[in-house]
Amino acid sequence: MILPIPMLSIQSNSDSDSFTGKPNEIKVITLNPAHFHAALVHKSNIDQVDPVIHIYSEGGPDLDKHLERIEGFNSREKNPTNWKCEVYTGDDYLERMLEEKPGNVMVTAGNNRLKTEYIKKTVDHGMNVLSDKPMAINKEKWELLVEAFKSAEENGVLLYDIMTERNEITSMLQRKLAQNRKLFGELRKGSVDDPAIFQKNTHHLKKTVSGNPLMRPPWYFDVLQQGEGIVDIPTHLIDLAMWCSFPGRAIDYKKDLQMINADRSPTVITREQFEEVTGSPDFPDYLSDQIVDGKLPYYCNGSMNFTLCGHHTKIVARWNYEAPAGGGDSHFATLRGTKSDLVIRQSAEQNFKSTLYIEPAEGENAAELEKELKKAVEELQGDFSGVAYEKSENGWKLDIPDKYYLGHEAHFGKVAQDFFGFLVDGKLPEWEVPNMITKYYITTQAREMVLNETNE
Repeated sequence: MILPIPMLSIQSNSDSDSFTGKPNEIKVITLNPAHFHAALVHKSNIDQVDPVIHIYSEGGPDLDKHLERIEGFNSREKNPTNWKCEVYTGDDYLERMLEEKPGNVMVTAGNNRLKTEYIKKTVDHGMNVLSDKPMAINKEKWELLVEAFKSAEENGVLLYDIMTERNEITSMLQRKLAQNRKLFGELRKGSVDDPAIFQKNTHHLKKTVSGNPLMRPPWYFDVLQQGEGIVDIPTHLIDLAMWCSFPGRAIDYKKDLQMINADRSPTVITREQFEEVTGSPDFPDYLSDQIVDGKLPYYCNGSMNFTLCGHHTKIVARWNYEAPAGGGDSHFATLRGTKSDLVIRQSAEQNFKSTLYIEPAEGENAAELEKELKKAVEELQGDFSGVAYEKSENGWKLDIPDKYYLGHEAHFGKVAQDFFGFLVDGKLPEWEVPNMITKYYITTQAREMVLNETNE
């Protein structure tokens, strides 16, 4: 069992750290962990990361669950990790972390109410930040986040969010094939009713993580702490929309974006369901003003329409209570080209396995398009050996070897390794910061739009 160890007052030289990629030079601080994503960063050993994790927390059940997850990674039979946790608990956990600075990368994943403040103060003190999404849950937080990016640049540190879905194999291949002009053509303009870019994700409140039922903290169901659904999962979907459709392009929210409309809806949670996923037998007092007829309308669903660089885009995020038998979280995504559509489906028909389809656009010659697909698949072999294709009802589907399906939990380590590579480079790719700013502008503006409609 991992036991809290009193923190030593060690002053880091993180203000002048120079990263080379050598073992143990990344010294991680985890700030007030309260979401299972904080632990998934440590699911596997990473040579560049020192095995000592410095944790600052207010204490309580969220911290206990975090330590249990780390211990689970350490004690598993296959590929156990060797993390050692040094833990400080107290109401002044943030101030103590900023004073002691025992590491050079702060990781934050948890209650989103104070997350943007955590980020801003950390970069102000010259430490790099790897943050779970969302980094901002309303307009005011977005404005503070913009200030945090300015501060990070002034202090020579990096601020980055954990966009795991870029490591999903079907998204990677969709992005690559969308750049093939002979197969995909050009991205269409689309319309509100028929968008060129469509991203939809369905998640479930009751789920299993690392082989165990996930127990969510009660505050997770408070939109003032977790944030509404319209500012949460859509961060991934907007990121994929930009990353797949406009690779390497900085998207300016002032010039390249037009918001059109947005909406939200609740998933209604009973007391019995709330107890099943939190362990708490009743709704806490801070949810009392949100309860209707003994149930909680949890505003976790949201959608929005906007244009990116003139192309109509639709984003939809849905939360059900529980997945269907044999299923889990699912993803549907379409990029519509002048020659073909690239469609990701993940439903019962695909045995809930993410699958990429290539479907000819109206009027295109299927035989000629298949010749281009054959060439494209041959070109993929260098990076994705074993990928093939076969006929499907409306075109073709890619056959992707199982080795490329890493799974959502493994994606966190991949993002962390990418970030540590950026630290060695001393910078993020030039498009990352403007696109993060645009991404959170879209989600928080969508929230403003639905709140304004509600208050009219």
